[in-house]
Amino acid sequence: MSPKTIVITGASSGIGKALALHYAAQGAMLGLIGRNKERLDAVAAECRAGGAKDVKTGVIDVRTRAELMSWIADLDRDAPVDLLFANAGVTGGTTAEGAFEPNELSLALIETNVLGAFNSVHAILPAMIARGHGQIALIGSLAGFVPLADSPSYCASKSAIMAYGLALGDALHPRGIKVSVVCPGFVETPMSNSVASTKPFQISADDAARRIARSLERGQTIIAFPFPLAFAARLGQFLPGSLRRWLLPPFRIRTEASG
Repeated sequence: MSPKTIVITGASSGIGKALALHYAAQGAMLGLIGRNKERLDAVAAECRAGGAKDVKTGVIDVRTRAELMSWIADLDRDAPVDLLFANAGVTGGTTAEGAFEPNELSLALIETNVLGAFNSVHAILPAMIARGHGQIALIGSLAGFVPLADSPSYCASKSAIMAYGLALGDALHPRGIKVSVVCPGFVETPMSNSVASTKPFQISADDAARRIARSLERGQTIIAFPFPLAFAARLGQFLPGSLRRWLLPPFRIRTEASG
């Protein structure tokens, strides 16, 4: 059955926005969370116009654990959540000018991409366990498979999401809860636009949302796309460091961007 109530963090742009519009067209009840009120309100209005049963918004930073958990718990009491997308994330790394990522950026990145995902999951987990069903989608990246010299903290965060998601899925499987880790390649989003490099096999956010939704319906554990880039990323895990460094182009960051 299609999920009836869906919570999406990082819903104000990029993949989060595309997922919100995709499920709005199916008549779902949506809980949208983001940091930018103006953009979030605009997405909510599009979703209402696009067929959503109802839309609730929360202007929340996923690093603020108590506020996030309280908001999700309140929504779940009114409309039990079937599907959670832990999507909020930021990127960072070596700048286009060659400056290495500062420690402050690395810490903020880990707090958002990793701890923010943990906060999101644990906000809904007790209720899903009590009901004996539910689905959680953690938005990772193909960067979680292969290290990129220009984005060590980002790669570390997405590797952590991969390990967490796979372990969480095994732990929750007997309780009737499905967990998937979504590993996109280059998707046309504000985050991707901050990367000063070539972007092979880049797809639109709408295309990414459709692929994710189809794979979640099938209960896929790891959702990695597009295939050529996903295959290359997995192969890169087994290459010697010298060859990997020679093959991988620089992925310099123009500015810090959120998604």
